[in-house]
Amino acid sequence: MGIKSRLISVAATYTQKRIARDATLAVAHQAETFASLIKKGKSTAFGRKHNFDQINDHKDFAKLVPIRDYEALRPYIDRIIAGEENVLWPGMPVYFAKTSGTTSGVKYIPITRDSIHNHINNARNALFNIAAKLNLKNLFDGKVIFLSGSPVLEEKGGIPTGRLSGIVNHWIPSWLRSNQMPSYTTNCIEDWETKVDKIAEETLQEDMRLISGIPPWVQMYYERLLELSGKQNIKDLFPNLQLFVYGGVNFEPYRDQLERLTGGRIPSLETYPASEGFIAFQDQEDSSGGLLLQCHSGIFFEFVPTAEIDNAHPTRLTLENVETGVDYALVMSTNAGLWAYSIGDTVAFVSKNPYRLKVTGRIKHFISAFGEHVIAKEVEEALKQTVEKHPCLVTEFTVAPQVNPGDGQKPYHEWWIEFGEPPKDIEAFASALDEAMTLQNLYYQDLIEGKILQPLIVRNLPPGSFKRYMQSIGKLGGQNKVPRLSNDRALAASLESLPDPSSKMS
Repeated sequence: MGIKSRLISVAATYTQKRIARDATLAVAHQAETFASLIKKGKSTAFGRKHNFDQINDHKDFAKLVPIRDYEALRPYIDRIIAGEENVLWPGMPVYFAKTSGTTSGVKYIPITRDSIHNHINNARNALFNIAAKLNLKNLFDGKVIFLSGSPVLEEKGGIPTGRLSGIVNHWIPSWLRSNQMPSYTTNCIEDWETKVDKIAEETLQEDMRLISGIPPWVQMYYERLLELSGKQNIKDLFPNLQLFVYGGVNFEPYRDQLERLTGGRIPSLETYPASEGFIAFQDQEDSSGGLLLQCHSGIFFEFVPTAEIDNAHPTRLTLENVETGVDYALVMSTNAGLWAYSIGDTVAFVSKNPYRLKVTGRIKHFISAFGEHVIAKEVEEALKQTVEKHPCLVTEFTVAPQVNPGDGQKPYHEWWIEFGEPPKDIEAFASALDEAMTLQNLYYQDLIEGKILQPLIVRNLPPGSFKRYMQSIGKLGGQNKVPRLSNDRALAASLESLPDPSSKMS
């Protein structure tokens, strides 16, 4: 074991013990966090508008500060972009994390001098904790790679702006930077296919110990490595590989393929990061028991029963009042100046001592099989624009991901469309629809341009297909609607298997 790993091993053991201790104090830490946030928020424009000087407890807060999404917060963000200080948090943000929105397209999430440490410290703690748990004493004697966005930042209102992963790249600690791959120059390459080729070339002969990234991107990296090396699996290429770190999407659809490429299972670490904050991470040897909620890092959490999230006055629970096995909409107030902010995720606790949870979905119908967070407004707008260019009549449609198409194909989004009058050229229609989708969703654009996904495929359903589907599930008529989006293949499989021997799908 090298000197660095010996020192890190000591720090990791200490971190593991501290995390275990803090997990028993979660409710008290949330009370401290709440008080600290309100105290600092009093001097802001938002705090004055919402009478923070009258807030003594969570009951007051819930009465004075309504739950809001990005669209409701946007006027305050616009004031910051215009140059106003002390709007949501004292001073100005040090970054904007740029991410896809819900109804608003691109979102600009503030990151402050206080909140940046939530992202950095929780990532470090997650790594140290799992290293101690799994006795990975040599983890940092070799190279590590974080497959991320470009660290090159633009400016929005004079504030450095970019993808969260690119921002975090600027905060890699000095003790880890010498281990980090790829090179800064390679990491700045915008074209993903070019970038992954260069990353594979740079890391081919290295002693890789830790690989981190969203599963579909890691899969592409592995495939390039095996093409270049001629090896049968990644373990043959990197015999000292000890840890795979992931987050952002459900890992299970990718597990079989990644383990085939790897040559078996290696230890893994699941994390729950978001542009709004680093929320939870796996603190046990595997993630089956849920992810430990981070209650002492600048975020105050509220939990709303999912059925009530659109109510004018929903039930807003604090940590001590949640129950296991119940789906809650996750609401956050943070030291970045997000107040009672609904991030759109739903979670369910699997334990309360300590507080561990699992992400169960999104509040609305969505597709995020590859981390793209495509929502209904985006697909509806893309279809509208496409129909204007390629006149046709759409009776009904739904969209689902195809994660494992087989036959060497790349994954894709599959559009099941029933036309009253089909377009003259279905292939041109599909191409235009794909282009429209890349303009609606930044992450989808990245996946298409990076060749992680192939362009979407349109399935031309025969007349009456959706009627027969709704009838088959007992939901024909009334207020029942066909979901625009599904994050699994259940609805698509039902459409595919509808008995109609006289018809053919494209």
